Amino acid sequence: MGTWDIGPFDNDTAADFAGDLDEAAVEERESMIRSALERAADPADHLDTPDAERAVAAAALVVAQHPDGEPACSNYGPSEPLPEFSADLRTLAVDALDHVVADLSELAELWGEAADGPKWRQDITRLRDVLAPPIPPREQALFEI
Repeated sequence: MGTWDIGPFDNDTAADFAGDLDEAAVEERESMIRSALERAADPADHLDTPDAERAVAAAALVVAQHPDGEPACSNYGPSEPLPEFSADLRTLAVDALDHVVADLSELAELWGEAADGPKWRQDITRLRDVLAPPIPPREQALFEI
C-alpha cells in the first residue's frame, strides 16, 4: 500500500484521483465521482484496493457537501472547485463505503492487518454516519414495538 495515513486522500491512488479531478473539466467531475462510487458499490464483486481507495476519496467529497459534513481537507485532495453534487450520490456513497469495509474488500483485509486498522475503520464509519446517521437506541426501540 502506498499509504501514509488513514485519511481519504492519504494514499497514492486517492491522491492521483484528486489530481485527475483537478485536471478534468468542471462538468466531468461529478461523473468521475459517480463512477468511482459505482465501481465500489456493487456488493457482488470482489473490491480491489485501488477501486476502494478511489471510492473512499469520492465519498469524502460527497460528505464535504453534506450540511453535517466536514470539508475534505487534505494536502493531497482536489484543489480545484467541485460542482454541487446530485443528492443521489449520498446513497451511492453509503453503498460504496459499506462495500469498502465488507468481507469482499481487499482494502478492508489490508487494513485489518495494520496497526491503524481500527482507526481507519472508525474514519470510514464517521464518513458513512454523516450520510446515513444511525438510529439512536431509544428511537430504534420505538420501531421494534
